[in-house]
Amino acid sequence: MKITIDQDACVGSGQCVLSSPEVFDQRDVDGIAVLLQDSPEPGLQEDVREAARICPALAITLTPS
Repeated sequence: MKITIDQDACVGSGQCVLSSPEVFDQRDVDGIAVLLQDSPEPGLQEDVREAARICPALAITLTPS
């Protein structure tokens, strides 16, 4: 799985960080999501899918690797 974030669309809600803190973080300045890893290990992928599903801005894209 490959993850991308559309930082222009991100609203900084932090839902992704709550769902998968091993993969997502937020910039201190504006709260915009950033990736800690763009290809998570299999054990984290379900949390990443949940983060993408609940993102209010639909700013997270997942593609098979």
